[in-house]
Amino acid sequence: MTSTLDPATGCESATATPCGALRRPAELARNIDVSGLVDSEGGLLDRAIFTDHQLYKQELRRVFAPSWLFLAHTDQFQKPGDFFTTYMGEDPVIVTMDKNRRIRAYLNSCRHRGARVCRADFGATRNFTCTYHGWAYDLDGKLVSIPNQDGYPQSFDTGDWGLVEVPHVESYHGLIFGTWNPQPASLREYLGDMAWYMDAMLDHDDAGTTVVGGVHKWVLEGNWKLAAEQFATDWYHVNMSHASALMVLSPEKKPKTEIVHRTGRQYVDPNGHGAGFPVHPRNRFNAQQVHDWTDYDALRERLGDARVEGPLTDGHATVFPNFSYLPVIGTIRVWHPKGPDRMEVWSWTVVDKSMPPEVREAQRLYNLRTFGPSGIFEQDDGENWSEVQAISNGFITNRVPLNYQMGIGSEQEDGRFPGKTSELYSDAAGRAFYGHWRDLMNTPAWHEKEKR
Repeated sequence: MTSTLDPATGCESATATPCGALRRPAELARNIDVSGLVDSEGGLLDRAIFTDHQLYKQELRRVFAPSWLFLAHTDQFQKPGDFFTTYMGEDPVIVTMDKNRRIRAYLNSCRHRGARVCRADFGATRNFTCTYHGWAYDLDGKLVSIPNQDGYPQSFDTGDWGLVEVPHVESYHGLIFGTWNPQPASLREYLGDMAWYMDAMLDHDDAGTTVVGGVHKWVLEGNWKLAAEQFATDWYHVNMSHASALMVLSPEKKPKTEIVHRTGRQYVDPNGHGAGFPVHPRNRFNAQQVHDWTDYDALRERLGDARVEGPLTDGHATVFPNFSYLPVIGTIRVWHPKGPDRMEVWSWTVVDKSMPPEVREAQRLYNLRTFGPSGIFEQDDGENWSEVQAISNGFITNRVPLNYQMGIGSEQEDGRFPGKTSELYSDAAGRAFYGHWRDLMNTPAWHEKEKR
């Protein structure tokens, strides 16, 4: 039997295993009221949210633990036993297909001494075996083998010591998400209107999407929120930060007027999600071979004019808290937190399954050149986030508030794009991102609430 732990006590909630004398003191999880650190209405932000270690620990408890977090793409699991290891916050997890072809996820930690039971990034297996003492678990998370089992007391029951299972795993158009929350809103409800914007990337035809080129991983010195908020809200940096990259891509060696003076919209979601996109067709930003292959008339019929003339021209987006994507480039990525001042970026290239091999390869290479680990745009972004983080620990610097006031009051429902949108150049989605972060940080998660 697998189990789900109650982090407040360290006891299982899915089994009747007693905790013995274990009682974790409340002082280990002391929470801070962050109301004064985020002024989402006035557009001001306290830099302590990027640097404070106690706030970071609170994030893991109240932001990451209850939220839907991206795990993998369904294309990574073709047969029972296929697995992929990743993280939910800083918790290591195994995502696998069980014998009934159901996608499940488990905490990647042996119940004996806590080592990982799977150290490979991906692969196929029948059992997950800890290399420390040899405890082994099957694809259902059950403890199936223990060396020297006779040495344990009669009261020892292997059924009580299965892998801790992520209680809810769901997918949306091939993207797999999981949450530790035992009673969450459904993934579709959590996404809300954001799903409409995601469909511009994920729902081009009935064949769906696939992953090409594996997973690229790299480490950056910077708080994970810096990356997540930029992909949610920030087109403002493009002309300045990416000026050299735009010149490289422009045949005339200077950005076109339509690029410099973009018009567009920015989606603002109450759950902290965000997306921005230009609405001029000259801003379409993808590999020429992909552009030539794409049937825009078929996309208009399937997705409607608004999506083809909006998110499908170009764009950026974040699903709160730490999953981001670029719909036309074909990159999806997770900003894994590794402390308040470091993140690990994991990036996939996602393409339409209906793409012929040469078009898939063109998209993969274009993705690498632009937003791969050494991409001409990606390098600019990483430098900016690291620069912000590098100086934020200074006593005076850390006390100087940051300005998120662009576009205040411009949010509206325009009848063309779902939900509220602002101008393309706006901090509106950023204000919503941090507003939702503040609300979660000040709300006890399920594991903190009194049992009834």
